[in-house]
Amino acid sequence: MCGPTSMAAWRDGTRDDPKPCREQDRGKFEIIDRDGRARIGRLHTEHGILETPALLPVINPNIRTIEPREMWDKYGIGALITNSYIIWKHEELRNKAQKDGVHELINYPGVIMTDSGTFQSYVYGDVEVGVEEIVEFQRSIGVDIATMLDVFSRPDMMESEVESAVDETLARAQISVDTSKDTMLNGPIQGGLFKELRGKSATEMGKFDFSVHPIGGIVPVMEQHRYKEYAKIMLSSLPNLPANRPVHMFGCGHPMLFPMSIALGADLFDSAAYALFARDGRLLTPWGTEKIANLVDWPVTTPSIASLTPEEVRAMDGKERTKLLSKYNLEVTLAELARCKQAVRDGTIWRMAERRSHQHPALREAFLWLITNPSMGHVSKMMKDEMILDEKLASQEMGSEKGAWESSWDWIVKSQTTPRKGGESWGGKDTLARPHIIAARHMMFTRWHSQAPKGSGSSDVLILHGRSGPWRERCDNLVTRLIHHAPGLEVMILTPIGLMPYSLEDVNPFTHIVGPDWIWRTRPDLSLIRDDLENFSMSDRRIITLDLKGDQLVDRALTKLIEMNVIDQSCRETPIDPNDFENSQLQLRRRKAADKFALFFNVQSELSHEMTSQSKFVINRQGRIKNVLSSSDKHLASFRLGDGGLSLNNEGAIELYSHRRRQLPTGFSESEIFGYSGEGLALVVVDGDAEPFIRQGRNVFHGFVTACDPWLRPNETCLIVNVKGDLLGHGVSQCTPEEIATFQKGVAIKTRDGIKTE
Repeated sequence: MCGPTSMAAWRDGTRDDPKPCREQDRGKFEIIDRDGRARIGRLHTEHGILETPALLPVINPNIRTIEPREMWDKYGIGALITNSYIIWKHEELRNKAQKDGVHELINYPGVIMTDSGTFQSYVYGDVEVGVEEIVEFQRSIGVDIATMLDVFSRPDMMESEVESAVDETLARAQISVDTSKDTMLNGPIQGGLFKELRGKSATEMGKFDFSVHPIGGIVPVMEQHRYKEYAKIMLSSLPNLPANRPVHMFGCGHPMLFPMSIALGADLFDSAAYALFARDGRLLTPWGTEKIANLVDWPVTTPSIASLTPEEVRAMDGKERTKLLSKYNLEVTLAELARCKQAVRDGTIWRMAERRSHQHPALREAFLWLITNPSMGHVSKMMKDEMILDEKLASQEMGSEKGAWESSWDWIVKSQTTPRKGGESWGGKDTLARPHIIAARHMMFTRWHSQAPKGSGSSDVLILHGRSGPWRERCDNLVTRLIHHAPGLEVMILTPIGLMPYSLEDVNPFTHIVGPDWIWRTRPDLSLIRDDLENFSMSDRRIITLDLKGDQLVDRALTKLIEMNVIDQSCRETPIDPNDFENSQLQLRRRKAADKFALFFNVQSELSHEMTSQSKFVINRQGRIKNVLSSSDKHLASFRLGDGGLSLNNEGAIELYSHRRRQLPTGFSESEIFGYSGEGLALVVVDGDAEPFIRQGRNVFHGFVTACDPWLRPNETCLIVNVKGDLLGHGVSQCTPEEIATFQKGVAIKTRDGIKTE
């Protein structure tokens, strides 16, 4: 594994050389963790398994500011990039590389990627090498990942010029792939600042047998701090690429751009900035660039400069200073990349991108363009008072029309994983634009439906507000009484990210929003409440608000409902019979179970209430539901007390599958998680080779899946069947339909349990 350096290696200054991947895995990419489109992956190569996101420092074979072997031994860098055109052009380098191999030439044991000379053509105007010749040369010197000679497209080019560059690159693709033979090959995506051409390039290049797709032509955009265009280039390219290939942001090495890039799906970066900036006395930081000439203290302390002051470094010989600052820049860059990877594992990469966006005006502009996307609708309404919305943002650059970016944003939202564990850190109005928040709200709107019976209060909705959760200890008694007195009254909770039904009061991310008290005490905005009620198909309901602050909650609530003619005076004066209270308490528990079945298992709302109408419960010491049982005491599901989710049991899987009416899926289609409300859990169909292992509870691996439903999404429960439709087990999906259709390595479904044969 090309991963972090061990402590032992740090002590003796050496690190073991990598082991080759298995021959059958060479070139394959797998995902081992994710946060929406951000992913921790493994790329299998002849010189080790590279964990992504990864930084590939640029090495000039003629100028080695930091020795490649030091990058391997000291910094744990698993891959680097050097330029095959420079090696090819210099006879001494070329002869040595062809005789001993590129790894020996630069003394580096890890993964080596080479560029083809395309960037030199951008800088100098032309290169002398041919399309087949440069790929054959890279293969001959033993690189792990070669690059075809594409045609660079500059931001100042006219659309016709860029289109010619895209077409010429496509014309060179197949011959480059054929020439590369068994060497992994980069297929760069061009298209300048034109959305349609970027999409065309990505779609057509994706049809060839490339291993990695670099996004090309972005260096001049980054040099001019045009980060909004950078984000647009990503959103016009990545959704059109095969999901099972890493995306490399060609020429992107500034740590400031890592969080947003990774959140949008980037896997690889390369950097010459660590050395180039050092020569000019500039320091890289996660928030921008600093000049050492102005420093008294270091902006970030790293091992290379821990015992030195900026003044002492300024006094050094130029070459020595450049080397030291190069190490400093590299250490800062690697540290930011490590933070991003941990954020992906923690499920907070978008929050990290959000925070970084405040540290540079151009980056903030890019972030605002992303989160004020036209497809966000109601969220944009909630944000408009605190954000400057430019009506031209969606219609100006790249030839797009207003609203044309909706599908690109949906591509991000559909891959989100909800519910999420842990607290949701409040970050102002930006919080409302986090893709997993949007996905959670969409899922709530489309899967939950009011099932309040006709009767007292059937045209009203009671909005509880003013306090953060947990609400059950304070409100369960009230809601239980209201089920008895006003069975048609729908009770909802107002949270900083919108309305949620009281029956789902412990569900993340709505429940655990961590922030100042005022975000809960803010006066309810009736216009936003009406918008949410419309999304819940309850726009005709009369709104009654109740502040949870203060004492005597039940008495205050009954008084207000009497004043609003929802209930009559006798409801306050006549005590509830203990048997009636117990029955209402059971109804509340069944409603909670039914609504969670609808939300987490995508069960049609009427069916979920029917399934739980006779259910029993195992209650823990705190009075919370632990297990949901059928009327015959079969264990159907368990409430997850940490995040408010629902975990399926075998008996529940059998019961849910028995209600499926849709035919088995026969292939793979584009993911559509919001268009199949009530269709039940997504099915994953596996081939016969996997069947016995699934029944034993083993995971489903990519390559053994023959079909799945289009509403499959990461981190959601799914059912596993064979090609005949027999239920084999159930598990939690790790991927989208596009990913399950293309990946050949890694876990597709984490199986929770298998259905044993008699």
